[in-house]
Amino acid sequence: MGDTHDRQGPGHARGLFSLAELPPELITSLIERSVELFRDRHAHDHPLDGQAVGVLFTKTSTRTRTAFTVGAIRLGATPVTFGPGDLQLNTGESVGDTGRVLGSMLDSLVARTAGPLDELRELSREGRLPVVNAMAAQEHPSQGVTDLATLALTFGDLAGIRVLYVGEGNNTAVALAHGLAAVPGARLTLATPAGYGLPKDELAAAVRRADGAGARVRQIHDLALAPDEVDVVYTTRWQTTGTAKPDASWRETFRPFHVDETLLGRWPQASFMHDLPAHRGDEVAGDVLDGPRSLAWTQAAMKLSGAMAILEWVAGPHG
Repeated sequence: MGDTHDRQGPGHARGLFSLAELPPELITSLIERSVELFRDRHAHDHPLDGQAVGVLFTKTSTRTRTAFTVGAIRLGATPVTFGPGDLQLNTGESVGDTGRVLGSMLDSLVARTAGPLDELRELSREGRLPVVNAMAAQEHPSQGVTDLATLALTFGDLAGIRVLYVGEGNNTAVALAHGLAAVPGARLTLATPAGYGLPKDELAAAVRRADGAGARVRQIHDLALAPDEVDVVYTTRWQTTGTAKPDASWRETFRPFHVDETLLGRWPQASFMHDLPAHRGDEVAGDVLDGPRSLAWTQAAMKLSGAMAILEWVAGPHG
């Protein structure tokens, strides 16, 4: 829990910032716990009873904000919610000072802000409390936990899972890459438009981790080079929250990466995943998103149990 009494200066950043920082066994534990809570959301003894969990969202959110708010309640905590105009950050108070104040009152903080990931680390250090990255520009780690838990629920053992990600190399793709890189035998192919791939350092880190785990992460820019066999085709919306494309004609670049029945037909046994929200007609056809092979709505429901597993972990002695 957060240190709400004597303060001896900044602590170390703790919580969930990136899946790249978590050991494989912890990722596996979060996946398994998410599935367990998905099957039985009462499979706990209210481990956050008496705690106050801050839920700070300065960007739009439906699934993630609802999941962490409801998850905190179900685990026994009281959520304290902040919107984009609620904190004195808007009037010039520093991130560090904000962290010190929040840490003196809260036990943990879930945050989606407009700033970089380093701001979340600063909130954690200065507040001496665990912070959960509920989506930063660099990565969306709670989505990664949700996605791997959905795969585990659907396929069982993830060893050897074959995933084709189609679309922009955004924060969801980064989390997916870091998560699957830790799974022995996993095969992740990221099919991204040229100029819209994963950040080079994130891709390199995922490739290094995959090499050590016996997994494989690779990026291509032409779907003709996609694997002959995949278990899942995954896409996200083309217009990521809070970002803009530098190229005015970006839709022409993205059009070949539209997932419709023709593309999905290349892999007749594959399931389909989407983190939502979806723009039918852009990244995905409606008959795919709402079709019998879609796991998108299971993913959405898994957000709650994923959030509960993460909150449970960060509230514990090792969070």
